[in-house]
Amino acid sequence: MTDLLALLPPGVDAGLYLGMAVTVFLGACLQGIGGVGFAMFSAPLAALLFPALVPGPLLALGCPLALMTCIREFRAIEWPTAAAALVGRVIGTGLAGLILTLLSAQVLSVLFALLILTGVALSLAGWRVAATRTRIGIAGLASGVMGTITSAGAPPFAIAMQHMPPDRLRATLGCVFFVGSALSLLMLAAVGRFDGSHLYLSVLLLPWIVLGFWASSPLNRRFSRKAVRALLLGLATAGALGVLFRTWITP
Repeated sequence: MTDLLALLPPGVDAGLYLGMAVTVFLGACLQGIGGVGFAMFSAPLAALLFPALVPGPLLALGCPLALMTCIREFRAIEWPTAAAALVGRVIGTGLAGLILTLLSAQVLSVLFALLILTGVALSLAGWRVAATRTRIGIAGLASGVMGTITSAGAPPFAIAMQHMPPDRLRATLGCVFFVGSALSLLMLAAVGRFDGSHLYLSVLLLPWIVLGFWASSPLNRRFSRKAVRALLLGLATAGALGVLFRTWITP
């Protein structure tokens, strides 16, 4: 036990590590079921309780999680949809790097959160979003900006892709999030917000990501398209409210 504690980075004790582990485990399980959910669940909690995880380590943990999702349901990937989402994500990630050097991340986080809540409200009111390539590309752009700044880049996709079949949704987003998270990490490293200490913390938490994803496998078959849509909208709402709360308590 003493040897295990010695591996923890400075400032992280056993209790803090356990809290981080439970957070990423539950987030990985949610993403394995709905295709999104890891960052939307984990980022608000991390911002409040484990700020060392935001944004870099969560993005680093999201990469292998997305890859596992992509591999598990590889045949269900909608490649044209994935391509449109990735084009938008690349543009959004580059835009986020510029924004981080010029503007307040807090103001943009609030704006994105309010837009997400508006989208959820319209969806619940009966507004049906057709997952056209243009709309997926716009969602990708918003995801790139929001994901790089807050770690939670999934809500725009949750709105735009809520009516897709669950297996196609999970597989396609797995592909998108794997590439998108890697690009966001590179951008954070370029502006000095991701380094070796962040990567080390991510490696220590990686086994919990694998366990959470493994736990989702027998569960995702039990969720209908309607249930997955409800999960997506619920997580999008929780993620947006979490971003707003984090911004409110941050000086």
